[in-house]
This record gives sequence, C-alpha cells and structure tokens, in this order.
Amino acid sequence: MVVTSSNPHNKEIVVRKRIASIFNKREEDFPSLKEYNDYLEEVEDMTFNLIDGIDVPAIEAKIAKYQEENAEQIMINRARKAEELAAALAASKGHPAQNDTDAALSQGSQAGFGTGTQGQYAPTVAGQPRPTGMGPQPLPLGGGHDMHGYAVDDEEMMKLRAERGGRAGGWSLEISRKRALEEAFSSIWVS
Repeated sequence: MVVTSSNPHNKEIVVRKRIASIFNKREEDFPSLKEYNDYLEEVEDMTFNLIDGIDVPAIEAKIAKYQEENAEQIMINRARKAEELAAALAASKGHPAQNDTDAALSQGSQAGFGTGTQGQYAPTVAGQPRPTGMGPQPLPLGGGHDMHGYAVDDEEMMKLRAERGGRAGGWSLEISRKRALEEAFSSIWVS
C-alpha cells in the first residue's frame, strides 16, 4: 500500500497506524526484553523506510508475509486491545467492565467485603495495573456554593481576584498605560 499525501505528517500518521495494527506484539509475547526490543527496532526501521519511501516494495512484501504467517496472533492482539479499550472506557464512565475474574472478586465487594477499594488499582491476570473506577466524590455544600462545591464570589471578590491574578502574571494597569503611550508616541517620532 503506497500512501501519497501532500502533508508529510498525515502520511506518517497513516503509515504508523497501519504498521501498529499489524505488528502489534507486546513485551509479554517475547521470552526476553532483548528480543522484544529487537522486534520494536525492526518495526521502527520498516516504518521509517516506508515513510521516507526507501525500498517500499521489499517492505510491503515483508509486511504481507508477516500478516499471512501471523494472522491469528494479529487478530488475538487486536481483540485484546479492543477489550482493554472497552474496559477503560467503561471504567472512565464509572461502570467498570467485568470479566469472569472480576465478577468473582466483586461478589464480596457487593456485600461490603471487597478486597479492592474503588478508585485504586487492582491486579489483573497478566499482572498489569488497571483503574477500577472513580473514587468517592465530595458532596457539594449548600448555600453560597455552585454545583461543583466552589464558593460563589460576589462582585467585589471577583474584581479582587482579577487584579491579583493580573499582578501574579506580571501585568498591572500602570504597565498597560505605559505601553499604550509608548506605542502611540513611537509611531509619531519615527526617524
């Protein structure tokens, strides 16, 4: 597949996404870290050469051969990634996805005897940490507070905060006036 694009960044993004979807092995798929790093280096070399248009037909042949020989592993890794993304999405929405292992652990947590605390990391089967949901959120206080629990400022407090914020950023009304006068008069006396 030859990618032609007027924008080199778009071309790089397309090539990298394509290569990452095919060469999607992980560190745990290798017996040693050195073999995994060699794999990553080879993938990066192919990606770089495709982006720069170096020996494209040979690289495309190598990709096709790899896809044919590793089709099952590629699909397994894609499915695993999709499951992880779905679980992360569910966790970010406050609905942790459950697999068989999680369901067994949550039986005790429904009764209040869970081993994991909400908002903490729980170990997975592969040993990788993952979020288990959002932690408890503070309740908003009544009267004088907005829906997020922050105090609602009156007009005087808002002016004071604006003034202090400007000064903290190095700005003041005097600096603004001085600059305006310098700009106005510098345009008159240009030599």
